[in-house]
Amino acid sequence: MLLMIGFVVVLACVFGSFVASGGMIGPLLMSMPFELLTILGAAIGTFLMANSVAEVKHLPSALKAAAKGPRFARQDYIDLLGLLFQIVRLAHSKGVMALENHIEEPATSSIFGTFPKIRDDAQTCSFICDYMRLVSMNADDPFQLDEVMSRELKKNLQEEMHFPHALQTLSDALPALGIVAAVLGVIKTMASISKPPIVLGEMIAGALVGTFLGVLLAYGIVAPLAARLSSVIGQDAAYHNLIRSIVVAHLQGNAPQISVEIGRKEIPTAFMPSFQEVETALNKTALG
Repeated sequence: MLLMIGFVVVLACVFGSFVASGGMIGPLLMSMPFELLTILGAAIGTFLMANSVAEVKHLPSALKAAAKGPRFARQDYIDLLGLLFQIVRLAHSKGVMALENHIEEPATSSIFGTFPKIRDDAQTCSFICDYMRLVSMNADDPFQLDEVMSRELKKNLQEEMHFPHALQTLSDALPALGIVAAVLGVIKTMASISKPPIVLGEMIAGALVGTFLGVLLAYGIVAPLAARLSSVIGQDAAYHNLIRSIVVAHLQGNAPQISVEIGRKEIPTAFMPSFQEVETALNKTALG
C-alpha cells in the first residue's frame, strides 16, 4: 500500500507543481510517448542482457513481494517458535532419534501438523528437517553446524538479493539512457535549424523531456522499488535465521525454553513478540 501511495505522491507532486507553476503540459505529453519508447525500450533491452531467463521470470513475484511487504508477520514468528520448541523439547527429553518420524515424514508429523502453514512452506520445512537430520547423524558440534547453516543462509540471501541489485543497476543506467533520448532529440532539432524559433523551441523542449524522464524513472520509481524489495527480502531472511539460532542454542546444551528465548531476541523488532506472548504460546503448545 505504501509503495503505491508513494508512487502516486511522486507523480502528483512532480507534474502537479509543473502545471501549478504555469508550465504547459501539452508539449510534455506530446513528446513523452517517443521519449519513453527510447528510454524504456533501451532499459528493457539492457535488463534482458544482464539477467538470465530464470531471473527475468522472477520479475512478477519480485514486484508482488515489494507491493505486499514481508511474507512473515508477528504470528508466523510465534508459530515458528512454538514448532521449534516442540522439536527441541522432544530431542532434549527423549533424544534426537525420537524426531526421526517427524523429520522424515513432516506431512504426517503431529508436530508439523499443529502448524500447517510451516508444514506447507517447502523451503522452511526442508530447512528444519535437513539440519535436524544432520543432528541425528551425530553432526552435533554447535560451532560447526552454526557455520554450515550460516553459509547456506548467506547463499540464499545473496540469491534473493540479486533482483534488488539488478533493479538498482537499472536505476543507475536510466539517467544515461535519458541523456541518449535527449541527444537524439537535439540531433533532430539541429537537423531542422532553419525552421522558425517557435518550432525549434518546441523541439528542444521535447528533447529535454528525455533527460527529465530518465532522472524521474531512476530516482523517483526504480531506485525506491529496489530499496523496498531489498528491505522486504532482508526482513524475511530473519525468519530462517531464527531456526539457526534455536538449533544452535539447543546443541549448546540450553533448555528448550532458553533456546527459544535466545531465538526470540533475533526476531526483527517490528515483528518480535514479547516474552509473555511467547510464554503463553508455548504453554498452549505444551498442553496440546
